[in-house]
Order: sequence, then C-alpha cells, then structure tokens
Amino acid sequence: MKTTSLDLRQRIVATYDEGKWTQEEVAKRFRVSLGMVKKLVLQRRRTGRIEARHRFSGRKAKLLPERGQEMKGLVAKEPDITLAEIKARLGLACTIPAIHQVLVKLGLTYKKRRSMQPNKTGPMSRKSDVGGNEAKAGSTRRGWSSSTSRPPRQT
Repeated sequence: MKTTSLDLRQRIVATYDEGKWTQEEVAKRFRVSLGMVKKLVLQRRRTGRIEARHRFSGRKAKLLPERGQEMKGLVAKEPDITLAEIKARLGLACTIPAIHQVLVKLGLTYKKRRSMQPNKTGPMSRKSDVGGNEAKAGSTRRGWSSSTSRPPRQT
C-alpha cells in the first residue's frame, strides 16, 4: 500500500480545520478512508506533525537493549550456554530466534571454535617410486592391459 503524499495530508488536515466539514465529508471529498482522516487528526494532536511514520510501524521488540547486555554478560561467563538455557535463566518471554537475533546484533556468534590449532595432517596416500604408465598399471582391473581399450572376450 502506497503512502499518502505529504501534500494530500496537508490538504486533508487544512480542510478539516476550516470547520465546515465533518471527518466523513472530508474523507469522501479527498477519496480516502475515514480512518485516514481520523489518524491524521489524532497524529497531529499527539505529535504536532502529519508526516508518514514508517520507522514506528511494525512489531515492537520484546527484548529491550538492557536485556541484551544481560545476555552478553551471561554468554561471557558461560560461552557454551544454549539459547534455551539463556531464555530459562533470564526468564525471558520471547522466542529462541528472538534471542538469537539479539545476540547477533551484539556481535556474538554461536559458532564453536577450537581452542588450539588443529594438528597438521600427513599425506593421505603413499607416493609410489614408479612414475608414468608403470604407476597406472597397478590401478587397472585384472585382465585389462594398458594397450587395449576393452575387456578380454569371455568364451
């Protein structure tokens, strides 16, 4: 749904302020809903402005920033704590993904990291002393020779 332009908002409020028309009549005149007119009048009364307030729309966060700091302290004490344990210990009334999102915003990740460098691994197979076709001959199936491209005939 498109946002109503600021110009139209100003004309709606100015027309209503003249006092000659009711909110219903203003809505019909400008072809907007009655709720839109009511919203603009109430918003102006509360805030003094009639601009769109997109940044205030949507669902409000259940976890406030103070709770995030509590979570950060808990994770610092116990780095291997699970999200469910964080929820239980702090008595949070939110979902586990909400806890995850707060921790990510705080720069904390749940990725396990090794505490020491991994050991170097050796080569996975032995090197053979032979090179070229001789080395490949040991890897062919029995009955095949390196000079033929098909298996021997069965009689």
